[in-house]
Amino acid sequence: MTTLPDRPNTALLVIDVQKGVVAGAPRRDEVIANIDTLIGAARAQDVPVVWVQHSDTDLEQGSTDWEYVEELVRLDTEPLVHKNYPDSFEATELESVLAERGVGRVVVTGAQTDVCIRSTLHGAFARGYDVTLVGDAHTTEDLTAYGAPGPELVMAHTNLYWSFQSAPGRRAGTVDTAKVTFETADTN
Repeated sequence: MTTLPDRPNTALLVIDVQKGVVAGAPRRDEVIANIDTLIGAARAQDVPVVWVQHSDTDLEQGSTDWEYVEELVRLDTEPLVHKNYPDSFEATELESVLAERGVGRVVVTGAQTDVCIRSTLHGAFARGYDVTLVGDAHTTEDLTAYGAPGPELVMAHTNLYWSFQSAPGRRAGTVDTAKVTFETADTN
């Protein structure tokens, strides 16, 4: 269980599924469809859906690339957290948004696997959250031109290593969309 006292709830994080971020990403449509499925399930169970939106010099706030993809629609009642760093907690109100909702476990989806997803996974875990990565609901761009492994390997490796994360009093794991539950006491 989370090391955050009195925070029995789970939230779904939808990180950076923005037009310019996922354009050309592998399995783009599958990943977005899986995230949409999770959003529907979370809403049906009154689980908070928290949207995170990145901006920087290459992804200017207000630009078309900065906008969320059309396939995913945020409700006005769902929090939107703006960020400028890979870790969704860094210099944002995400922690207070989650604390207000009694959240001690986050279910993580979105993009980019090797930057904002990994940073947020570790940021949440280090802050005391239980953290579940949805293995078929994240993607990343191809950075092989810079010496990185191919995107499919990056995603597979992230899924693998996150399934073995551990720390005192916290749980981590990787599951596919079909196996996601939103109960905090669950090991997923």
